[in-house]
Amino acid sequence: MSLTTEEIKNVMKTYAIKPTDTGSPQVQIALLTARVNKLTEHFKVHTKDHHGRRGLLMLVGQRRRLLNYLERKDRDGYKKILDQLSLRK
Repeated sequence: MSLTTEEIKNVMKTYAIKPTDTGSPQVQIALLTARVNKLTEHFKVHTKDHHGRRGLLMLVGQRRRLLNYLERKDRDGYKKILDQLSLRK
């Protein structure tokens, strides 16, 4: 389940640090969270989609690695993104 270009642009606009920001950890984490949320809804209907579930676990692992990196590099940004996305550590 991929995001539409409109959804991606909205996420980038919301979480970007500067106007041309597309690759900061905050934007990447927000995009991964949007994909995870969309896949979670997909699995409520398609309970036997085990291949998709593996992809979901890979996305969650990638998001966790980015969060760990952000925690090391920018503690305030890490706390801010956790609050904005309602993630828990």
